[in-house]
Amino acid sequence: MAFDELHHIRVSQRAGVAWATIDHPPMNLWDAPLTGDLINLIAGFEADDDARVLVLTSADDEYFIAHADVAMIAALPAAETAVSDAPAPVNQLLERLRVTPKLSIALVRGIARGGGSEIALACDLRFATPDARFAQPEVALGIIPGAGGTQRLTRLVGRARALEIVLGCADVSGEEAAAIGYVNRVVGDDDIEDAVRTLATRVAGLPRHAVAAAKRAVDAAWPDPTPGFVVEGQAFNEARTDPEASRRMQAFLDVGGQTRDAELDALSLLDRLT
Repeated sequence: MAFDELHHIRVSQRAGVAWATIDHPPMNLWDAPLTGDLINLIAGFEADDDARVLVLTSADDEYFIAHADVAMIAALPAAETAVSDAPAPVNQLLERLRVTPKLSIALVRGIARGGGSEIALACDLRFATPDARFAQPEVALGIIPGAGGTQRLTRLVGRARALEIVLGCADVSGEEAAAIGYVNRVVGDDDIEDAVRTLATRVAGLPRHAVAAAKRAVDAAWPDPTPGFVVEGQAFNEARTDPEASRRMQAFLDVGGQTRDAELDALSLLDRLT
């Protein structure tokens, strides 16, 4: 089966919709094990003819995906800072959601910060509850968004808003995210699953060739994102090898920043790193 090799994501399929629920306690941290599951999830979605729409959501109402594992980022080998004319592997992975002829949808409750936000941004559509919170707080750690955040977010909300979000490092509420185009819309917590399932099922029932053609035509309105991903990857690698970035990432880990309770009030913790 296409989705058998998953350990922290549960997939149920019905009427052409693959409903993928991330269940990786304590807060759905984007770490190495979850990366492996994301690779297998996307590959399974691409390969499964019965899966025509992917919905990505969380078993934890407080966390969609907390962020990428800071310890994992800090431990990346220096050799990976070499200049390359290809997007980073993480962008090559997430870009597959855009180029596949199928539709992907993020259903976000709770926190989607850093890499969690970037995974949501990589999906074709995003729906959120009013209490959802999005953020790209990487600059407070001395790094930058490195999984497409600088590119996809800017395309959705514009340069000035993207700079405010990336440099401000603060949370964006679900309501504000919908108002500026970060997400498609906000739906009440009691109604969001039904609303997303209804849309996903409708799209899954449409002619495959028409869905693929529509995605291809809409994407033609955007320039090729590859050059931007290359710039982002180089800038990310330059930033993360700066001594100040190493100091800040270690300080974040030392004060318990990567714990469930601390993540709920991340902005005040990030301010303490200055």
